Amino acid sequence: MTYWLLKSEPDVWSIDQQIKAGSKGAVWDGVRNYQARNNLKKMKVGERCFFYHSNIGKEIVGIVEVTKEAFPDKTDKNNKFFAVQVRFVEKLEKPVSLESIKKNKKISHLKLITQSRLSVMSIDYKSWKIIYNMGKIK
Repeated sequence: MTYWLLKSEPDVWSIDQQIKAGSKGAVWDGVRNYQARNNLKKMKVGERCFFYHSNIGKEIVGIVEVTKEAFPDKTDKNNKFFAVQVRFVEKLEKPVSLESIKKNKKISHLKLITQSRLSVMSIDYKSWKIIYNMGKIK
């Protein structure tokens, strides 16, 4: 299983809006970067994704799950890009800031840091667990 990180500007689509979408979830569309598009095409039903608020907040705030694999993005008039469907799973007890991720040397290799403009990226399991535990208040 692969783990992912999806970025969204919270004033465009927030974790609270994702929660309100209910068990059916929502389409994750509007991605216009080829590397991010290719990542969307690799996603499988049941895989988990961190939900990252970009620009405003710059923090991981929750987890969503892929419920429908890549299909043509209806917002793309040129038919080059794809979307997936995701549903809300969990809101982190404590958002994990980009700043705190950068400070943790065990996860400094993440594309979130090295390719900061990429909106859809994979996350290795070890890094997933570290970030997940950072978001849980012990």
